[in-house]
Amino acid sequence: MEPRIRNGNRLGALGRRGFTIVEMIIVMTIISIILSLAIPIYNKSLVRARESVLKNNLFTMRTVIDEYTYDKQKAPQDLRDLVDTGYLRSIPVDPMTGRSDTWRVIMEDSLASVNQTEPGIYDVKSGATTKSLEGTGYSEW
Repeated sequence: MEPRIRNGNRLGALGRRGFTIVEMIIVMTIISIILSLAIPIYNKSLVRARESVLKNNLFTMRTVIDEYTYDKQKAPQDLRDLVDTGYLRSIPVDPMTGRSDTWRVIMEDSLASVNQTEPGIYDVKSGATTKSLEGTGYSEW
């Protein structure tokens, strides 16, 4: 028995070739819905990762500032002092600004400083002006 022929084409086991426009629209709609859910989750995970790096960098720099102050009996005058004396290999990059020169240093009060003649860096904060996922500014951490 010979297969049926319609419009000059033989119908195989599937009976048709290709996809209809409706099927393509349905697939594209499903893909766009999945992407609209996945992209914000991905972006939020990137921000969380940068926030984690920022917290780690702040902790490290604050610890190094304290060690420098204890060892030298005076606070560093600049973040570069920490690199020059070997406490840090390099000034870390602020992950929120993408630069290492945007750190905001907090100088100690001369009356409360270890060496009252040369008050130095007491704390360091991010130079970013944006807010975290928690709602606080990065410059407040």
